[in-house]
Amino acid sequence: MKRLSIALILSVGAASPAFAHLNPAEHGSFAAGFSHPLFGADHILAMVGVGLWAFLVGGRAVWMIPTAFVATMMLGFAAALLGIGLPFVEPVIAASVVVLGLLALVALQVPVPVGMAVVGFFALFHGYAHGGELGEATSLPFMVGFALATVLLHALGVGIGFAGNALSHRGRIAARIAGGLTALAGLWLVAGA
Repeated sequence: MKRLSIALILSVGAASPAFAHLNPAEHGSFAAGFSHPLFGADHILAMVGVGLWAFLVGGRAVWMIPTAFVATMMLGFAAALLGIGLPFVEPVIAASVVVLGLLALVALQVPVPVGMAVVGFFALFHGYAHGGELGEATSLPFMVGFALATVLLHALGVGIGFAGNALSHRGRIAARIAGGLTALAGLWLVAGA
């Protein structure tokens, strides 16, 4: 009976309609912006990857690396709104998932400014993509929405690390494994594109 229940839940989940970005006319610009990163696997994985790696670098990096990502992402958003061209947006976003996952997998230790520069590079492209998909939304509430969602996804990545540490002395391994899975998912996304 338990297997039948699990199979039923999985089939209902598979039959559910696909989510799309929220229409700002119906839900408001803030809600459209907040939901935007949550409806793309590439954005979710990259944001969680930033949090995982920041946790593994440790110290001030736990908050400085995610902060650098969010700040630079807003610059990318502004560049898109100003019509400044940025090549290779989608390939760099796809690469960000793989690279950030690998950085967490190997728990690469770098000085905090280097970590901020690495994530800042990728953040520019993520923000630019958000700006390119603004549609009918009002820019400021949309930006605040996607910035908040990004912060929460970073916090999820950091939280995975802290939760692993709280559960076991081998907690860093959980963050590294999650990083490896992120990199694999990124490769899967790239192969499917």
